[in-house]
Amino acid sequence: MVIFQTRAVTLSNTYRYLKVEFLYKWFKEKVLRSLHKNRDFNQASKALLLYQSNMAAGNDMSNALMLLNFGNIFIKPKNGPGTSVASRQHRQESFEQAPMYVAVMTYLGFGIVTLFGYLRDFLRAVGLEKCHLAQEREEQKDFVPLYQDFENFYTRNLYMRVRDNWNRPVCSLPGPVFDLMERVSDDYNWTFRFTGRTIHNAVNMGSYNYLGFAENKADFLKTVADKIHQYGVGVCSTRQEIGNLSIHEELEKLVASFLRVESSMTFGMGFATNSMNIAALVGKGCLILSDELNHTSLILGARLSGATIRVFKHNNMHSLEKMLREAVCSGQPRTHRPWRKILIMVEGIYSMEGSVVRLPEIIALKQKYKAYLYLDEAHSIGAVGPSGRGVTELFDVNPADVDVMMGTFTKSFGAAGGYIAGKKELVDYLRSHSHSAVYASAMSPPVTEQIIRAIRCIMGKDGSTEGIRRIRQLAENTRYFRARLKEMGFIIYGNDDSPVVPILLYMPGKVVAFAREMLERKIAVVVVGFPATPITEARARFCLSAAHTRAMLDQVLHHLNEVGDALCLKFSRRKYSFRSDLCDETDFELDS
Repeated sequence: MVIFQTRAVTLSNTYRYLKVEFLYKWFKEKVLRSLHKNRDFNQASKALLLYQSNMAAGNDMSNALMLLNFGNIFIKPKNGPGTSVASRQHRQESFEQAPMYVAVMTYLGFGIVTLFGYLRDFLRAVGLEKCHLAQEREEQKDFVPLYQDFENFYTRNLYMRVRDNWNRPVCSLPGPVFDLMERVSDDYNWTFRFTGRTIHNAVNMGSYNYLGFAENKADFLKTVADKIHQYGVGVCSTRQEIGNLSIHEELEKLVASFLRVESSMTFGMGFATNSMNIAALVGKGCLILSDELNHTSLILGARLSGATIRVFKHNNMHSLEKMLREAVCSGQPRTHRPWRKILIMVEGIYSMEGSVVRLPEIIALKQKYKAYLYLDEAHSIGAVGPSGRGVTELFDVNPADVDVMMGTFTKSFGAAGGYIAGKKELVDYLRSHSHSAVYASAMSPPVTEQIIRAIRCIMGKDGSTEGIRRIRQLAENTRYFRARLKEMGFIIYGNDDSPVVPILLYMPGKVVAFAREMLERKIAVVVVGFPATPITEARARFCLSAAHTRAMLDQVLHHLNEVGDALCLKFSRRKYSFRSDLCDETDFELDS
Protein backbone atom coordinates (compact mmCIF):
# COMPACT_ATOMS: atom_id res chain seq x y z
CA MET A 1 0.00 0.00 0.00
CA VAL A 2 2.87 2.33 0.85
CA ILE A 3 4.50 1.51 -2.51
CA PHE A 4 1.32 2.47 -4.40
CA GLN A 5 0.99 5.70 -2.44
CA THR A 6 4.65 6.54 -3.17
CA ARG A 7 4.16 5.88 -6.88
CA ALA A 8 0.99 7.94 -6.87
CA VAL A 9 2.80 10.85 -5.23
CA THR A 10 5.67 10.51 -7.70
CA LEU A 11 3.29 10.53 -10.67
CA SER A 12 1.42 13.45 -9.17
CA ASN A 13 4.64 15.41 -8.68
CA THR A 14 5.77 14.61 -12.24
CA TYR A 15 2.44 15.77 -13.62
CA ARG A 16 2.57 18.95 -11.56
CA TYR A 17 6.16 19.59 -12.64
CA LEU A 18 5.25 19.27 -16.33
CA LYS A 19 2.29 21.50 -15.69
CA VAL A 20 4.58 24.08 -14.10
CA GLU A 21 6.85 24.08 -17.16
CA PHE A 22 3.84 24.53 -19.45
CA LEU A 23 2.34 27.23 -17.24
CA TYR A 24 5.63 29.12 -17.11
CA LYS A 25 5.91 29.25 -20.88
CA TRP A 26 2.29 30.35 -21.09
CA PHE A 27 2.74 32.83 -18.24
CA LYS A 28 5.93 34.36 -19.68
CA GLU A 29 4.15 34.91 -23.00
CA LYS A 30 1.31 36.65 -21.18
CA VAL A 31 3.74 38.89 -19.35
CA LEU A 32 5.23 40.05 -22.62
CA ARG A 33 1.81 40.68 -24.07
CA SER A 34 0.77 42.64 -21.00
CA LEU A 35 3.19 45.36 -22.08
CA HIS A 36 0.93 46.02 -25.06
CA LYS A 37 -2.38 45.72 -23.23
CA ASN A 38 -1.86 48.08 -20.25
CA ARG A 39 -2.24 45.31 -17.67
CA ASP A 40 -0.68 45.24 -14.19
CA PHE A 41 2.86 44.65 -15.35
CA ASN A 42 4.37 45.34 -11.94
CA GLN A 43 2.54 42.37 -10.49
CA ALA A 44 3.51 40.18 -13.45
CA SER A 45 7.20 41.14 -13.22
CA LYS A 46 7.21 40.29 -9.53
CA ALA A 47 5.85 36.86 -10.43
CA LEU A 48 8.69 36.25 -12.88
CA LEU A 49 11.31 37.33 -10.34
CA LEU A 50 9.76 35.05 -7.73
CA TYR A 51 9.79 32.22 -10.23
CA GLN A 52 13.48 32.70 -10.94
CA SER A 53 14.35 32.76 -7.24
CA ASN A 54 12.37 29.57 -6.66
CA MET A 55 14.14 27.90 -9.58
CA ALA A 56 17.50 28.83 -8.08
CA ALA A 57 16.43 27.29 -4.75
CA GLY A 58 14.99 24.22 -6.45
CA ASN A 59 11.44 24.95 -5.25
CA ASP A 60 9.63 23.77 -8.39
CA MET A 61 6.38 22.97 -6.61
CA SER A 62 6.28 26.44 -5.06
CA ASN A 63 6.37 27.79 -8.58
CA ALA A 64 3.27 25.79 -9.43
CA LEU A 65 1.19 27.48 -6.76
CA MET A 66 2.76 30.84 -7.49
CA LEU A 67 2.05 30.67 -11.22
CA LEU A 68 -1.48 29.48 -10.69
CA ASN A 69 -2.14 32.34 -8.27
CA PHE A 70 -0.55 35.02 -10.43
CA GLY A 71 -1.82 33.54 -13.67
CA ASN A 72 -5.41 34.45 -12.95
CA ILE A 73 -4.64 38.13 -13.57
CA PHE A 74 -4.78 37.21 -17.25
CA ILE A 75 -8.21 35.58 -17.00
CA LYS A 76 -11.01 38.04 -17.37
CA PRO A 77 -14.78 38.12 -17.92
CA LYS A 78 -15.97 38.75 -21.44
CA ASN A 79 -17.84 41.93 -20.55
CA GLY A 80 -16.09 42.76 -17.32
CA PRO A 81 -14.03 45.83 -16.64
CA GLY A 82 -10.86 44.05 -17.72
CA THR A 83 -12.12 43.29 -21.19
CA SER A 84 -10.15 44.97 -23.95
CA VAL A 85 -12.13 47.55 -25.91
CA ALA A 86 -11.15 46.02 -29.25
CA SER A 87 -12.43 42.53 -28.48
CA ARG A 88 -15.59 43.88 -26.84
CA GLN A 89 -16.41 46.08 -29.84
CA HIS A 90 -15.79 43.19 -32.23
CA ARG A 91 -18.20 40.97 -30.33
CA GLN A 92 -20.87 43.66 -30.60
CA GLU A 93 -20.97 43.31 -34.39
CA SER A 94 -23.64 41.18 -36.02
CA PHE A 95 -23.54 39.59 -39.48
CA GLU A 96 -26.22 36.92 -39.31
CA GLN A 97 -26.60 34.75 -42.40
CA ALA A 98 -30.04 34.34 -43.98
CA PRO A 99 -31.67 30.91 -44.37
CA MET A 100 -30.71 29.00 -47.51
CA TYR A 101 -34.13 29.39 -49.12
CA VAL A 102 -33.72 33.19 -49.06
CA ALA A 103 -30.51 33.01 -51.11
CA VAL A 104 -32.13 30.57 -53.55
CA MET A 105 -35.18 32.80 -54.03
CA THR A 106 -32.94 35.86 -54.47
CA TYR A 107 -30.92 34.23 -57.25
CA LEU A 108 -34.12 32.95 -58.81
CA GLY A 109 -35.61 36.46 -58.76
CA PHE A 110 -32.59 37.97 -60.49
CA GLY A 111 -32.62 35.12 -62.99
CA ILE A 112 -36.23 35.79 -63.96
CA VAL A 113 -35.65 39.53 -64.27
CA THR A 114 -32.56 38.93 -66.42
CA LEU A 115 -34.46 36.51 -68.66
CA PHE A 116 -37.20 39.05 -69.26
CA GLY A 117 -34.51 41.67 -69.87
CA TYR A 118 -33.11 39.69 -72.78
CA LEU A 119 -36.63 39.22 -74.10
CA ARG A 120 -37.26 42.96 -74.00
CA ASP A 121 -33.92 43.63 -75.73
CA PHE A 122 -35.04 41.28 -78.51
CA LEU A 123 -38.34 43.13 -78.85
CA ARG A 124 -36.46 46.44 -79.08
CA ALA A 125 -34.11 45.02 -81.72
CA VAL A 126 -37.00 43.96 -83.98
CA GLY A 127 -38.83 47.24 -83.43
CA LEU A 128 -41.72 45.94 -81.33
CA GLU A 129 -40.72 48.05 -78.32
CA LYS A 130 -39.36 51.58 -78.21
CA CYS A 131 -35.88 52.13 -76.74
CA HIS A 132 -35.70 55.27 -74.60
CA LEU A 133 -31.99 55.13 -73.78
CA ALA A 134 -29.28 56.95 -75.73
CA GLN A 135 -27.87 54.90 -78.62
CA GLU A 136 -25.67 55.38 -81.66
CA ARG A 137 -27.21 56.77 -84.83
CA GLU A 138 -27.43 54.53 -87.87
CA GLU A 139 -24.52 56.27 -89.61
CA GLN A 140 -22.31 55.64 -86.56
CA LYS A 141 -22.71 51.87 -86.50
CA ASP A 142 -19.22 51.32 -87.95
CA PHE A 143 -17.56 53.38 -85.23
CA VAL A 144 -16.45 52.13 -81.82
CA PRO A 145 -19.64 52.09 -79.67
CA LEU A 146 -20.01 55.22 -77.55
CA TYR A 147 -22.74 53.62 -75.42
CA GLN A 148 -21.78 50.09 -74.45
CA ASP A 149 -24.82 47.92 -74.99
CA PHE A 150 -24.02 45.12 -72.57
CA GLU A 151 -22.93 47.50 -69.78
CA ASN A 152 -26.29 49.26 -69.99
CA PHE A 153 -28.25 46.02 -69.73
CA TYR A 154 -28.78 46.42 -65.98
CA THR A 155 -29.85 50.06 -66.36
CA ARG A 156 -32.28 49.34 -69.21
CA ASN A 157 -34.02 46.31 -67.84
CA LEU A 158 -33.66 46.33 -64.06
CA TYR A 159 -32.93 49.78 -62.70
CA MET A 160 -35.40 51.64 -64.95
CA ARG A 161 -38.29 49.55 -63.66
CA VAL A 162 -37.66 50.59 -60.06
CA ARG A 163 -35.88 53.94 -60.26
CA ASP A 164 -38.84 55.78 -58.72
CA ASN A 165 -37.33 54.71 -55.38
CA TRP A 166 -34.25 56.88 -55.92
CA ASN A 167 -33.49 60.53 -56.70
CA ARG A 168 -36.69 61.72 -55.07
CA PRO A 169 -36.84 65.53 -55.09
CA VAL A 170 -36.75 67.06 -51.60
CA CYS A 171 -38.33 70.50 -51.19
CA SER A 172 -37.47 71.38 -47.57
CA LEU A 173 -34.68 71.26 -45.02
CA PRO A 174 -33.37 67.65 -44.83
CA GLY A 175 -33.79 67.47 -41.06
CA PRO A 176 -35.44 64.70 -39.02
CA VAL A 177 -38.56 65.25 -41.12
CA PHE A 178 -38.82 66.78 -44.59
CA ASP A 179 -41.13 67.33 -47.54
CA LEU A 180 -41.03 65.50 -50.86
CA MET A 181 -42.43 66.51 -54.22
CA GLU A 182 -44.85 63.89 -55.51
CA ARG A 183 -44.11 62.54 -58.98
CA VAL A 184 -45.59 59.84 -61.22
CA SER A 185 -44.54 58.10 -64.43
CA ASP A 186 -46.69 57.25 -67.43
CA ASP A 187 -44.03 55.18 -69.26
CA TYR A 188 -42.68 52.75 -66.65
CA ASN A 189 -40.21 55.19 -65.06
CA TRP A 190 -38.48 56.33 -68.25
CA THR A 191 -39.75 59.85 -67.52
CA PHE A 192 -41.48 61.51 -64.56
CA ARG A 193 -43.97 64.33 -64.19
CA PHE A 194 -44.79 66.26 -61.02
CA THR A 195 -48.37 66.20 -59.76
CA GLY A 196 -48.07 69.53 -57.93
CA ARG A 197 -48.72 67.89 -54.57
CA THR A 198 -46.25 67.64 -51.70
CA ILE A 199 -45.71 64.79 -49.23
CA HIS A 200 -45.37 66.68 -45.96
CA ASN A 201 -43.46 65.67 -42.81
CA ALA A 202 -42.01 62.37 -43.96
CA VAL A 203 -39.63 60.98 -41.33
CA ASN A 204 -36.12 61.21 -42.78
CA MET A 205 -34.25 57.96 -42.10
CA GLY A 206 -31.75 58.29 -44.93
CA SER A 207 -29.69 61.48 -44.42
CA TYR A 208 -26.27 61.41 -42.72
CA ASN A 209 -27.41 64.10 -40.31
CA TYR A 210 -25.95 62.27 -37.34
CA LEU A 211 -25.76 65.15 -34.86
CA GLY A 212 -28.65 67.17 -36.29
CA PHE A 213 -26.52 70.13 -37.43
CA ALA A 214 -28.40 70.26 -40.75
CA GLU A 215 -30.79 72.81 -39.29
CA ASN A 216 -32.21 76.22 -40.06
CA LYS A 217 -32.69 77.75 -36.62
CA ALA A 218 -31.88 81.45 -36.83
CA ASP A 219 -30.15 81.57 -33.44
CA PHE A 220 -27.76 78.75 -34.33
CA LEU A 221 -26.97 80.09 -37.81
CA LYS A 222 -26.43 83.74 -36.89
CA THR A 223 -22.63 83.49 -37.15
CA VAL A 224 -22.97 81.78 -40.55
CA ALA A 225 -25.12 84.65 -41.80
CA ASP A 226 -22.58 87.14 -40.48
CA LYS A 227 -19.79 85.46 -42.47
CA ILE A 228 -21.85 85.76 -45.66
CA HIS A 229 -22.09 89.54 -45.07
CA GLN A 230 -18.35 89.70 -44.33
CA TYR A 231 -16.86 87.39 -46.99
CA GLY A 232 -19.67 86.64 -49.45
CA VAL A 233 -20.62 83.16 -50.65
CA GLY A 234 -17.74 82.17 -52.95
CA VAL A 235 -13.97 82.64 -52.92
CA CYS A 236 -13.28 82.30 -56.67
CA SER A 237 -9.66 81.27 -56.15
CA THR A 238 -7.51 78.47 -54.79
CA ARG A 239 -5.87 78.48 -51.37
CA GLN A 240 -2.46 78.69 -53.07
CA GLU A 241 -3.34 81.94 -54.82
CA ILE A 242 -5.62 84.52 -53.18
CA GLY A 243 -8.33 82.27 -51.76
CA ASN A 244 -6.73 81.63 -48.36
CA LEU A 245 -9.02 83.33 -45.83
CA SER A 246 -8.43 83.79 -42.13
CA ILE A 247 -11.39 81.56 -41.28
CA HIS A 248 -9.81 78.72 -43.29
CA GLU A 249 -6.76 78.83 -41.05
CA GLU A 250 -8.97 79.15 -37.97
CA LEU A 251 -10.86 76.02 -39.04
CA GLU A 252 -7.69 74.01 -39.58
CA LYS A 253 -6.36 74.89 -36.12
CA LEU A 254 -9.71 73.97 -34.61
CA VAL A 255 -9.82 70.61 -36.43
CA ALA A 256 -6.28 69.77 -35.26
CA SER A 257 -7.25 70.65 -31.70
CA PHE A 258 -10.44 68.60 -31.90
CA LEU A 259 -8.61 65.53 -33.26
CA ARG A 260 -5.65 66.03 -30.88
CA VAL A 261 -3.05 65.98 -33.64
CA GLU A 262 -0.32 68.40 -34.70
CA SER A 263 -1.86 69.86 -37.85
CA SER A 264 -4.68 69.57 -40.39
CA MET A 265 -5.79 70.92 -43.74
CA THR A 266 -9.28 71.19 -45.22
CA PHE A 267 -10.74 70.70 -48.67
CA GLY A 268 -13.95 71.84 -50.33
CA MET A 269 -15.16 68.36 -51.34
CA GLY A 270 -15.24 65.24 -49.22
CA PHE A 271 -14.99 62.76 -52.13
CA ALA A 272 -11.98 64.60 -53.57
CA THR A 273 -10.27 64.55 -50.17
CA ASN A 274 -9.70 60.84 -50.74
CA SER A 275 -9.52 60.58 -54.50
CA MET A 276 -7.10 63.50 -55.00
CA ASN A 277 -4.79 63.06 -52.00
CA ILE A 278 -3.92 59.37 -51.97
CA ALA A 279 -1.95 59.84 -55.20
CA ALA A 280 0.19 62.43 -53.41
CA LEU A 281 1.10 59.94 -50.68
CA VAL A 282 1.88 56.77 -52.65
CA GLY A 283 2.85 55.93 -56.22
CA LYS A 284 4.64 53.39 -58.34
CA GLY A 285 6.65 50.97 -56.25
CA CYS A 286 4.27 51.35 -53.29
CA LEU A 287 1.72 48.84 -52.01
CA ILE A 288 -1.82 49.64 -50.87
CA LEU A 289 -3.66 47.10 -48.71
CA SER A 290 -7.33 48.03 -48.94
CA ASP A 291 -10.33 46.63 -47.09
CA GLU A 292 -12.71 44.97 -49.53
CA LEU A 293 -15.60 47.20 -48.42
CA ASN A 294 -13.82 50.54 -48.72
CA HIS A 295 -15.68 53.48 -50.23
CA THR A 296 -15.43 54.30 -53.94
CA SER A 297 -13.46 57.47 -53.20
CA LEU A 298 -10.71 55.40 -51.57
CA ILE A 299 -10.73 52.93 -54.45
CA LEU A 300 -10.51 55.71 -57.04
CA GLY A 301 -7.69 57.44 -55.18
CA ALA A 302 -5.77 54.17 -54.94
CA ARG A 303 -6.16 53.53 -58.67
CA LEU A 304 -5.09 57.06 -59.61
CA SER A 305 -1.93 56.71 -57.51
CA GLY A 306 -0.44 54.00 -59.73
CA ALA A 307 0.48 51.92 -56.68
CA THR A 308 -0.08 48.17 -56.51
CA ILE A 309 -3.40 47.40 -54.83
CA ARG A 310 -4.22 44.27 -52.88
CA VAL A 311 -7.55 43.73 -51.14
CA PHE A 312 -7.94 41.98 -47.80
CA LYS A 313 -11.15 40.53 -46.37
CA HIS A 314 -13.34 42.91 -44.45
CA ASN A 315 -12.09 43.47 -40.90
CA ASN A 316 -10.16 40.18 -41.13
CA MET A 317 -6.88 40.54 -39.30
CA HIS A 318 -5.60 37.14 -40.43
CA SER A 319 -6.06 38.14 -44.07
CA LEU A 320 -4.36 41.50 -43.49
CA GLU A 321 -1.41 40.02 -41.61
CA LYS A 322 -0.91 37.36 -44.26
CA MET A 323 -0.65 40.06 -46.93
CA LEU A 324 1.66 42.18 -44.79
CA ARG A 325 3.94 39.24 -44.11
CA GLU A 326 4.05 38.30 -47.77
CA ALA A 327 4.72 41.91 -48.79
CA VAL A 328 7.61 42.25 -46.35
CA CYS A 329 9.13 38.85 -47.17
CA SER A 330 8.66 38.77 -50.95
CA GLY A 331 8.80 42.44 -51.89
CA GLN A 332 7.73 43.64 -55.31
CA PRO A 333 6.77 41.17 -58.06
CA ARG A 334 9.57 39.94 -60.34
CA THR A 335 12.31 42.16 -58.87
CA HIS A 336 11.61 41.29 -55.19
CA ARG A 337 12.83 44.71 -54.20
CA PRO A 338 11.35 46.08 -50.96
CA TRP A 339 8.20 48.16 -51.34
CA ARG A 340 8.83 51.88 -51.06
CA LYS A 341 5.79 52.20 -48.78
CA ILE A 342 3.04 49.91 -47.55
CA LEU A 343 -0.21 51.78 -46.87
CA ILE A 344 -3.17 50.18 -45.09
CA MET A 345 -6.47 51.88 -46.00
CA VAL A 346 -9.57 51.39 -43.81
CA GLU A 347 -12.71 53.24 -42.78
CA GLY A 348 -13.89 54.07 -39.28
CA ILE A 349 -17.50 53.05 -39.95
CA TYR A 350 -18.33 51.27 -43.19
CA SER A 351 -21.30 53.03 -44.72
CA MET A 352 -23.03 49.98 -46.21
CA GLU A 353 -22.36 47.46 -43.43
CA GLY A 354 -22.50 49.64 -40.32
CA SER A 355 -19.41 47.81 -39.03
CA VAL A 356 -16.60 49.48 -37.09
CA VAL A 357 -12.93 49.05 -37.94
CA ARG A 358 -10.85 46.89 -35.60
CA LEU A 359 -8.48 49.77 -35.06
CA PRO A 360 -6.27 48.59 -32.16
CA GLU A 361 -5.45 45.34 -33.95
CA ILE A 362 -4.71 47.13 -37.23
CA ILE A 363 -2.42 49.57 -35.41
CA ALA A 364 -0.58 46.63 -33.82
CA LEU A 365 -0.08 45.01 -37.25
CA LYS A 366 0.96 48.32 -38.79
CA GLN A 367 3.62 48.81 -36.12
CA LYS A 368 4.78 45.21 -36.33
CA TYR A 369 5.37 45.32 -40.10
CA LYS A 370 6.41 49.01 -40.33
CA ALA A 371 3.49 50.01 -42.56
CA TYR A 372 1.47 53.25 -42.72
CA LEU A 373 -2.21 53.61 -41.82
CA TYR A 374 -4.80 55.72 -43.67
CA LEU A 375 -8.05 56.03 -41.69
CA ASP A 376 -11.20 57.38 -43.36
CA GLU A 377 -13.54 58.68 -40.64
CA ALA A 378 -16.23 60.09 -42.91
CA HIS A 379 -19.03 58.33 -41.02
CA SER A 380 -17.41 57.94 -37.61
CA ILE A 381 -16.10 61.43 -36.77
CA GLY A 382 -18.66 63.14 -34.57
CA ALA A 383 -20.85 60.03 -34.52
CA VAL A 384 -18.98 57.74 -32.10
CA GLY A 385 -16.82 58.22 -29.05
CA PRO A 386 -17.75 59.83 -25.72
CA SER A 387 -16.98 63.30 -27.07
CA GLY A 388 -17.51 62.61 -30.79
CA ARG A 389 -13.84 62.24 -31.74
CA GLY A 390 -14.42 59.08 -33.76
CA VAL A 391 -13.02 55.57 -33.56
CA THR A 392 -9.68 56.65 -32.08
CA GLU A 393 -11.59 57.82 -29.03
CA LEU A 394 -14.00 54.87 -29.14
CA PHE A 395 -11.08 52.45 -28.83
CA ASP A 396 -9.00 54.79 -26.66
CA VAL A 397 -5.99 54.69 -28.97
CA ASN A 398 -3.41 57.42 -29.46
CA PRO A 399 -4.27 59.51 -32.58
CA ALA A 400 -0.54 59.73 -33.27
CA ASP A 401 -0.58 56.00 -34.07
CA VAL A 402 -2.71 56.78 -37.15
CA ASP A 403 -0.46 58.22 -39.86
CA VAL A 404 -3.19 59.82 -42.00
CA MET A 405 -6.52 60.79 -40.44
CA MET A 406 -9.17 61.68 -42.99
CA GLY A 407 -12.77 62.74 -42.49
CA THR A 408 -15.59 64.73 -44.04
CA PHE A 409 -17.77 67.59 -42.87
CA THR A 410 -20.77 66.43 -44.91
CA LYS A 411 -22.30 64.21 -42.24
CA SER A 412 -21.96 64.93 -38.53
CA PHE A 413 -21.23 68.62 -39.13
CA GLY A 414 -24.06 69.42 -41.55
CA ALA A 415 -21.77 71.13 -44.07
CA ALA A 416 -19.49 70.14 -46.98
CA GLY A 417 -15.84 69.32 -47.57
CA GLY A 418 -13.24 67.17 -45.85
CA TYR A 419 -9.97 67.22 -43.95
CA ILE A 420 -6.67 65.38 -43.62
CA ALA A 421 -4.89 65.55 -40.29
CA GLY A 422 -1.76 64.15 -38.71
CA LYS A 423 1.82 65.25 -38.21
CA LYS A 424 2.86 68.71 -39.34
CA GLU A 425 5.32 67.26 -41.86
CA LEU A 426 2.51 65.33 -43.55
CA VAL A 427 0.22 68.34 -43.82
CA ASP A 428 2.97 70.65 -45.08
CA TYR A 429 3.85 68.11 -47.75
CA LEU A 430 0.24 67.84 -48.93
CA ARG A 431 -0.17 71.61 -49.16
CA SER A 432 2.25 71.67 -52.08
CA HIS A 433 1.72 68.20 -53.60
CA SER A 434 -2.04 67.61 -53.36
CA HIS A 435 -4.02 68.26 -56.54
CA SER A 436 -7.07 69.06 -54.44
CA ALA A 437 -5.14 71.71 -52.50
CA VAL A 438 -3.34 73.29 -55.45
CA TYR A 439 -6.03 73.38 -58.12
CA ALA A 440 -9.43 73.24 -56.37
CA SER A 441 -11.34 76.32 -55.31
CA ALA A 442 -11.19 77.16 -51.61
CA MET A 443 -14.02 76.23 -49.28
CA SER A 444 -16.99 78.58 -49.25
CA PRO A 445 -16.89 81.01 -46.25
CA PRO A 446 -20.40 80.22 -44.92
CA VAL A 447 -19.65 76.49 -45.15
CA THR A 448 -16.41 77.08 -43.26
CA GLU A 449 -18.23 78.97 -40.53
CA GLN A 450 -20.86 76.23 -40.27
CA ILE A 451 -18.12 73.67 -39.59
CA ILE A 452 -16.47 75.95 -37.02
CA ARG A 453 -19.83 76.46 -35.32
CA ALA A 454 -20.49 72.70 -35.17
CA ILE A 455 -17.03 71.77 -33.84
CA ARG A 456 -17.12 74.52 -31.22
CA CYS A 457 -20.51 73.23 -30.11
CA ILE A 458 -19.23 69.65 -29.87
CA MET A 459 -16.15 70.75 -27.89
CA GLY A 460 -18.26 72.95 -25.60
CA LYS A 461 -16.38 76.09 -26.63
CA ASP A 462 -19.66 77.88 -27.28
CA GLY A 463 -20.34 77.83 -23.53
CA SER A 464 -23.10 75.20 -23.74
CA THR A 465 -23.49 71.44 -23.31
CA GLU A 466 -25.56 71.10 -26.49
CA GLY A 467 -22.81 69.23 -28.36
CA ILE A 468 -22.37 66.54 -25.70
CA ARG A 469 -26.16 66.25 -25.39
CA ARG A 470 -26.45 65.52 -29.11
CA ILE A 471 -23.65 62.94 -29.00
CA ARG A 472 -25.33 61.13 -26.12
CA GLN A 473 -28.73 61.37 -27.77
CA LEU A 474 -27.36 59.82 -30.96
CA ALA A 475 -25.83 56.94 -28.98
CA GLU A 476 -29.10 56.39 -27.14
CA ASN A 477 -31.15 56.45 -30.36
CA THR A 478 -28.73 54.03 -32.01
CA ARG A 479 -28.85 51.49 -29.21
CA TYR A 480 -32.63 51.70 -28.90
CA PHE A 481 -33.33 51.39 -32.63
CA ARG A 482 -30.96 48.48 -33.15
CA ALA A 483 -32.24 46.57 -30.11
CA ARG A 484 -35.88 46.95 -31.20
CA LEU A 485 -35.13 45.77 -34.74
CA LYS A 486 -33.38 42.67 -33.42
CA GLU A 487 -36.29 42.00 -31.10
CA MET A 488 -38.71 42.18 -34.05
CA GLY A 489 -36.76 39.56 -35.98
CA PHE A 490 -35.03 41.59 -38.71
CA ILE A 491 -31.51 40.71 -39.79
CA ILE A 492 -29.37 43.81 -39.34
CA TYR A 493 -25.65 44.28 -39.92
CA GLY A 494 -23.02 46.23 -38.09
CA ASN A 495 -21.80 47.34 -34.71
CA ASP A 496 -24.11 48.26 -31.83
CA ASP A 497 -22.47 51.71 -31.67
CA SER A 498 -22.90 52.44 -35.38
CA PRO A 499 -25.67 54.90 -36.38
CA VAL A 500 -25.69 53.24 -39.82
CA VAL A 501 -28.26 50.43 -39.58
CA PRO A 502 -28.69 48.15 -42.62
CA ILE A 503 -31.81 45.95 -42.67
CA LEU A 504 -31.34 42.99 -45.01
CA LEU A 505 -34.13 42.59 -47.59
CA TYR A 506 -32.34 40.22 -50.00
CA MET A 507 -34.88 39.72 -52.80
CA PRO A 508 -35.14 42.40 -55.54
CA GLY A 509 -38.93 42.41 -55.50
CA LYS A 510 -39.05 42.95 -51.75
CA VAL A 511 -36.60 45.87 -52.00
CA VAL A 512 -38.93 47.76 -54.34
CA ALA A 513 -42.08 46.89 -52.40
CA PHE A 514 -40.46 47.91 -49.12
CA ALA A 515 -39.39 51.36 -50.33
CA ARG A 516 -42.77 52.15 -51.89
CA GLU A 517 -44.74 50.89 -48.90
CA MET A 518 -42.65 52.89 -46.43
CA LEU A 519 -43.14 56.07 -48.47
CA GLU A 520 -46.89 55.47 -48.41
CA ARG A 521 -46.57 55.57 -44.63
CA LYS A 522 -44.50 58.80 -44.77
CA ILE A 523 -41.21 57.11 -43.91
CA ALA A 524 -38.39 58.08 -46.29
CA VAL A 525 -35.80 55.29 -46.53
CA VAL A 526 -32.79 54.49 -48.71
CA VAL A 527 -32.72 51.06 -50.35
CA VAL A 528 -29.56 49.66 -51.89
CA GLY A 529 -29.04 46.65 -54.14
CA PHE A 530 -26.70 45.09 -56.65
CA PRO A 531 -24.16 46.23 -57.87
CA ALA A 532 -23.65 48.51 -54.83
CA THR A 533 -24.02 45.42 -52.60
CA PRO A 534 -23.48 41.70 -53.18
CA ILE A 535 -26.26 40.26 -55.32
CA THR A 536 -27.82 38.34 -52.42
CA GLU A 537 -27.57 41.14 -49.83
CA ALA A 538 -29.87 43.97 -50.95
CA ARG A 539 -30.85 46.12 -48.01
CA ALA A 540 -32.48 49.22 -46.62
CA ARG A 541 -30.01 51.55 -44.91
CA PHE A 542 -31.26 53.60 -41.97
CA CYS A 543 -29.20 56.50 -40.60
CA LEU A 544 -29.98 57.57 -37.06
CA SER A 545 -29.78 61.19 -35.94
CA ALA A 546 -29.64 63.00 -32.63
CA ALA A 547 -32.53 65.07 -33.99
CA HIS A 548 -34.82 62.02 -34.06
CA THR A 549 -37.17 61.98 -31.09
CA ARG A 550 -38.29 58.79 -29.39
CA ALA A 551 -41.77 59.34 -30.83
CA MET A 552 -40.33 59.46 -34.36
CA LEU A 553 -38.36 56.27 -33.83
CA ASP A 554 -41.39 54.51 -32.36
CA GLN A 555 -43.44 55.60 -35.37
CA VAL A 556 -40.82 54.19 -37.74
CA LEU A 557 -40.53 50.97 -35.74
CA HIS A 558 -44.30 50.52 -35.71
CA HIS A 559 -44.51 50.77 -39.49
CA LEU A 560 -41.42 48.62 -39.93
CA ASN A 561 -43.04 45.91 -37.85
CA GLU A 562 -46.18 45.97 -39.98
CA VAL A 563 -44.34 46.10 -43.31
CA GLY A 564 -41.96 43.38 -42.15
CA ASP A 565 -44.89 41.09 -41.42
CA ALA A 566 -46.70 41.95 -44.66
CA LEU A 567 -43.65 41.38 -46.88
CA CYS A 568 -42.19 38.51 -44.79
CA LEU A 569 -38.90 40.33 -44.10
CA LYS A 570 -38.18 38.96 -40.64
CA PHE A 571 -35.58 36.37 -41.54
CA SER A 572 -33.64 36.25 -38.27
CA ARG A 573 -33.47 32.89 -36.51
CA ARG A 574 -31.97 34.36 -33.34
CA LYS A 575 -33.96 35.28 -30.27
CA TYR A 576 -33.35 38.71 -28.79
CA SER A 577 -34.80 40.55 -25.85
CA PHE A 578 -34.66 44.32 -25.57
CA ARG A 579 -34.21 44.06 -21.79
CA SER A 580 -31.41 41.51 -22.06
CA ASP A 581 -29.13 44.19 -23.50
CA LEU A 582 -29.06 45.75 -20.05
CA CYS A 583 -27.37 42.65 -18.60
CA ASP A 584 -23.76 41.63 -19.01
CA GLU A 585 -22.54 38.15 -19.81
CA THR A 586 -21.15 36.25 -16.84
CA ASP A 587 -19.10 33.57 -18.57
CA PHE A 588 -15.38 33.86 -18.82
CA GLU A 589 -12.77 33.33 -21.51
CA LEU A 590 -9.01 33.06 -21.53
CA ASP A 591 -7.33 36.03 -23.17
CA SER A 592 -5.23 34.94 -26.14
